[in-house]
Amino acid sequence: MQTWAIANQKGGVGKTTTSLLLARGLAGMEQRVLLVDLDPHASLTRAFGIPTDPAPPGTHDIFSELGGADLTSLARRTAITGLLMVPAQPALATLERRGATQPGLGLALGRALHAVRGRYDYVLLDCPPTLGLLMVNALAAADRLVVPSQTDPLAMHGLADMLRTAEMVERSRRRPLPRHVIPTLYDRRTRSGVRVLDQLHERYEGIVWPKSIPMDTRLRDAPSLVEEEVPTGRGADAYQSALRWLLAVLPRQQEAA
Repeated sequence: MQTWAIANQKGGVGKTTTSLLLARGLAGMEQRVLLVDLDPHASLTRAFGIPTDPAPPGTHDIFSELGGADLTSLARRTAITGLLMVPAQPALATLERRGATQPGLGLALGRALHAVRGRYDYVLLDCPPTLGLLMVNALAAADRLVVPSQTDPLAMHGLADMLRTAEMVERSRRRPLPRHVIPTLYDRRTRSGVRVLDQLHERYEGIVWPKSIPMDTRLRDAPSLVEEEVPTGRGADAYQSALRWLLAVLPRQQEAA
């Protein structure tokens, strides 16, 4: 089972869209995929048409004081063959203050994932856009980190912060955390977009996907990305290409290590 954390400390970079379309792509390859929404804003959960009021059983239950719920018992079938998802609940936002008084919360997600090994081929973790208990849980448990990064000058700072965080977590957990960057929301008509994309490839050579996800209005309609039998458009096609790159690049990195 491979666990991917989809994370960036900056919001608005296409993180939830990236999580959804990578998961759809893996499921389309006949893989058993579990998509886990760790963001209290629950954008991914709403994309699947799951209401958050009243809160559904979901990721908050992993952090229960009674030892945590089983991920498979929380997973819901979706209209996409091979893809299950665990919804988020607004109560996830309360975990930060609980972490100071409840020992073991930092490893709760890792324990939950260990308990379901063998049931899924891939688990994708859609992380909140803030550095806190939820993101640290995801990075500690992940086999790899995928960072969507908008091709915008301000996004470069968020990417640098995210990669520094990943390095700290990697040292703490004492095992490698391969990192991959997916340039998103690229507008080739703007000078800044072209410049930032060039900077990404130059500064982070080897971990950045050589292409980019273009601006595509169809990617803004998350429910349609769930409902369509096969998402279409240049953005969806680009995500398929990015997924093929991700699947190819990890074995090469492992060999190099």
